[in-house]
Amino acid sequence: MAQATFAATLFDEWIDAGLCDVVLSPGSRSTPLVLAAAEREELTLHVRIDERSAGFFALGRALATELPVVVVVTSGTAAAELHACVAEADLSYVPLIVVTADRPPELHGVGAPQTIEQGHLYGPMVRLFEEPGVARYDMASSWRPLAERLWHFAQGLVGPAGPVHLNAAFVEPLVATPLDLPDREEEMKSPRDVDEHLPDIETFDVAGQSVLCVVGRGTDAAVIEECRQLNWVVLGDVTAQGSLPYYDALLRSSDFASRARPDLVVRLGGVPASKVLAAQLRAWNVRTVGVSGAGFVADPDHLIHESYAGLPHRDYAPLVAHHDYASTWQRASDDVGEWLHTIDDNETLLNEPLIARAVVAASNASGASLVVGSSMPLRDVEWWTPSRLSATYANRGVNGIDGVVSTVLGVSVGSTALGLVGDLTMLHDVSGLVDGLGGADGSCVLVVIDNQGGGIFSFLPQATMLEREQFERLFGTPRAHDLEVVAAAFGHRSISVTTVDELRHAIEEGLGSEGLSVVVAKVPSREENVTLHQEWNEHVVSLVSRSGA
Repeated sequence: MAQATFAATLFDEWIDAGLCDVVLSPGSRSTPLVLAAAEREELTLHVRIDERSAGFFALGRALATELPVVVVVTSGTAAAELHACVAEADLSYVPLIVVTADRPPELHGVGAPQTIEQGHLYGPMVRLFEEPGVARYDMASSWRPLAERLWHFAQGLVGPAGPVHLNAAFVEPLVATPLDLPDREEEMKSPRDVDEHLPDIETFDVAGQSVLCVVGRGTDAAVIEECRQLNWVVLGDVTAQGSLPYYDALLRSSDFASRARPDLVVRLGGVPASKVLAAQLRAWNVRTVGVSGAGFVADPDHLIHESYAGLPHRDYAPLVAHHDYASTWQRASDDVGEWLHTIDDNETLLNEPLIARAVVAASNASGASLVVGSSMPLRDVEWWTPSRLSATYANRGVNGIDGVVSTVLGVSVGSTALGLVGDLTMLHDVSGLVDGLGGADGSCVLVVIDNQGGGIFSFLPQATMLEREQFERLFGTPRAHDLEVVAAAFGHRSISVTTVDELRHAIEEGLGSEGLSVVVAKVPSREENVTLHQEWNEHVVSLVSRSGA
């Protein structure tokens, strides 16, 4: 009974803190935890048979709700299956409470089944690791503080938000009725970790200068709008809402890049995927400052030599930049947008950038959240689509393709969401289709770009330096599966499309239906996609050179 009471106390404390979602995978050793969660009407339970899918589904719920989500799995390899989602949550600062059930100490090292070393299984990827041992009543006073610590570290009340790990050992019998829970003591308030050692942004003076602001993961729409109101040119990664579009193509023009050189670069949050932007920032080599208010400031090229705490706000006059610089960028972006709009109207057959544009347009028009897969979908959204207006997510911590389908499904629960992924990304997480939305309310449209393999590799040196057969076998890795049939086999609506109109109609129909709809978008070869990108980029260079924008 002590174990049942321990598990019930954990969930009681987490519910008081704000817990709404618990993701479970079936297993015996985790029985006390599962039964405790199932007893609470305040919780929405999501049961998924594949632990890896469960982890990324939980990550999607945490992204959408901005609250910690509890993931419960049994012992052994079930715990190991969560490693990838823990890595992503670590580097994306997503709050997860990972609870792994374990065998008691006496069953370790003696050949007991389903037993591995789970202590510190995820290493430094977690903000906090706790291993309280088998529950005993004489330790009941420690149970609520344990739950509270895990919640605070996950939510970011003590340092940056991210995953935490509770490894809880249980002995048989595993089914019992909990007794009265220990009393809740006065809540421990943990101070939010702040950059007290950094000067405040109100000591920062950029008045009259040309300011380029590069933003990424962690920078929300309100912050971006504040920056824009200050006449800062905001270039963002795929998740940015309201940032200036088409900058990757614009910066391929040496003439425009010369005219667009800023006096100052400000960095907030993560980094965009554009290598062109990264190279140009290195080439400009201007004063670069990091601003910490949006979370960890990524700086892989070590360009930041000055940092400030806080966030920019329009009421502080010394932060107002030169208006003409912002106008230069806006005119050039508008010119590209007008040209691309003529292609949207006139082209009928799909290609990969057109798919990205249609998906973003549908997200903007409907308000549906957007989840973008790694590799080329992410880049096409960042480079070729108009500004995102709806909440946009991507697993940009580790940039892997594992679990993206499950993340889309997690975001979709109780709302509507669009996912844009490649064919290999879908196949990599095909187990996410087993449970779909798991009976939860919501509408999810998963648009799959079927380019017969890993499209991004065709843009890399391997494509030209290796013999075609070797390249295809090792990097292109085409798979012959009919993705429409695969989705239908799991009981989901599925359709294949080849034109822009068909894609738009399929998305609209899917967003208006409950459950998961899979839209397989057929596109030209990966080699033709490389050529298309080259032609579009060359046209933009010509466009901005002619217009002088």
